[in-house]
Parts: sequence; C-alpha cells; structure tokens
Amino acid sequence: MSRSTPPKVVPEPPEAPLLPVPGLDYGVLDDLLGYALRRAQNALYLDFYRATAALDVSPQRFAALVLVGRNPGMRQGLLAQAMGLHRSGALRLTDWLTGRGWVERREDAEDARSWGLHLTATGKRKLTALERLVQAHDARLMAGLGERAAALKADLERLAAIAGGERPNDNNDGDRP
Repeated sequence: MSRSTPPKVVPEPPEAPLLPVPGLDYGVLDDLLGYALRRAQNALYLDFYRATAALDVSPQRFAALVLVGRNPGMRQGLLAQAMGLHRSGALRLTDWLTGRGWVERREDAEDARSWGLHLTATGKRKLTALERLVQAHDARLMAGLGERAAALKADLERLAAIAGGERPNDNNDGDRP
C-alpha cells in the first residue's frame, strides 16, 4: 500500500502591510502594544520576503536553518522547543527542509533510536546566501531606526521575557534572562 505525498505548500506572505485605514475606528486596538507589534511584525515579514524572494524561504524556515547549522545533530524536539512549535510543526518544517535537500536526518551515534538534524552541502550554501541577505535586510532596518535601534531590540527582548512569564533582565541590555 503506497501513500501519496501531500503537495508541498509554501506559505504565502501577507498581501499587504497591516496599516491603519483612514476613517476606520480601531477602538481599543489603537491603544494596545500588542496590536502595534502585530502591525510591525506584518511589515517586517513582508520586507523579509522581498529581501529573500529569490531563495524561497520564510522567516521561520530561515530560523530553523540557522539553528540546525549552528547546532549540528540537534534533535527535532529541541528545534521545536527553540522555535516555540508543537512537535508536529517541527516535523513539517523538518520535512520541508529535508525535501529541499538543505537538511538531512542522521542516526545519533549514542542512541540508535534517535536521529539528529544536519545541514547538507546544499544547505550550507543556501544558509550562507540567506545570512548575507537577511543581515543586509536587518542592517537597513536598524539604520532606519538610528541610535534608537539597539534600545528597541533590548526592549523587545525584555517584553518577550515579561510576556513569557519570566523575570526580565534588570540591566535592560537585551541579553536573555
């Protein structure tokens, strides 16, 4: 009995920035930090897609590629944890990366029941190209913020810690708590 392989679905980026529509009453949304962050995230996602359009990768797939590249042999469960995904989401992500030939699963030398994730030669080349594009993209955004960029990044890290139920770092330097 053969199983058919489901079609590979590439998530589409948002169609347009989530900008305020003139004349529309947004009520409490205009006062919410989370809504402002959502609008910014939407715009950043679109900008990421424009910056990496030639390489067909989403921010999530890029992050997974970086994590696997920097942590050869990491298990899929750890990838899920690092990215805030359910195990099934990490499986789909890993399947996508292996389907592209960027990542491969290898048996764990210490535990034959487990396997680790490793970049392939193609994955290493893809990651190198993506890192250049994404770093240039990020540098452009940071330059647009000027001297406020470092403080904003630190504040966002602190906000993530607070919203995640952690006690934020009191020195506000952007290090993880």
